Amino acid sequence: MRDTVGSLVLAAALCVSFSIASCTKGEAQSVPRTAETGDSAVKVTFIELGSVSCIPCRAMQPIMEELKRKYPADLRVVFHDVWTDEGKPYIARYRIKLIPTQVFLDSSGEEYHRHEGFLPLDELEKVLRTQGVAQ
Repeated sequence: MRDTVGSLVLAAALCVSFSIASCTKGEAQSVPRTAETGDSAVKVTFIELGSVSCIPCRAMQPIMEELKRKYPADLRVVFHDVWTDEGKPYIARYRIKLIPTQVFLDSSGEEYHRHEGFLPLDELEKVLRTQGVAQ
């Protein structure tokens, strides 16, 4: 019961944070190296941190699918549902404050951009172009 209450409190806090700052831009931060990073064949790893139960996060799902289809050789798309037991560790790993949060890693696995809130496809592609994707 406590785990359920804790999860609900976390979910509510993340939703409130999203409501307050859904379109703010964060500064690039150092991200711990993981199995998601370091593939030199991929120019960018795009990590989406959200939940399938979050409305703005669900709106990002078709955008992620479109990116996978358009840039299969240059872009790796990773999604972590942070409202699940499997996804909870990514809250701390990527220091997220609200969802959805997008983290962009270059080919060496270094974070070069971060965005909090819904990110439209055209704006997302601008971020990708800085690393030679979506040209």
